[in-house]
Amino acid sequence: MNIRAVRVEDLAGMQDCNLHNLPENYTMKYYLYHALSWPSLSYVAEDHNGRIVGYILAKMEEVDEQEGQPATNHVPHGHVTSISVMRSYRRLGLAKKLMLQSQEAMSSIYRAAFVSLHVRKSNRAALGLYRDTLGFSVKNIEEKYYADGEDAYAMQLTFEN
Repeated sequence: MNIRAVRVEDLAGMQDCNLHNLPENYTMKYYLYHALSWPSLSYVAEDHNGRIVGYILAKMEEVDEQEGQPATNHVPHGHVTSISVMRSYRRLGLAKKLMLQSQEAMSSIYRAAFVSLHVRKSNRAALGLYRDTLGFSVKNIEEKYYADGEDAYAMQLTFEN
């Protein structure tokens, strides 16, 4: 298993991983936007054949994305847009490694104060990873966040810079 920074040629493999595992899907343009805008925040896990078996898609939040905050109060922080690992490669610690790699880059390169993410309330495995293993806390419940109407936990992890 190899974890490395995403390259443009990885985007189709990332999209394939997403389509196989998650109900929330993105256009190729969206993957490209992340890869080109924040190249040091998104990573892939590849197997011994070079096949993408997991990924993390992350970004830094833009000033205009921080609701109710004047630009002068902007706190730099990262956001995990999407993370996925193919079913046959789960329980190997890949999601944790992908998260830690991205979080380290957010903190060291962009001086992020914290990282945020959303997770389905029903996704117990992801909740366990985020809360119990990585130390995230629930900041809010966003009702009907997902297209199918399911609520999301808005979670956050503060960095110790």
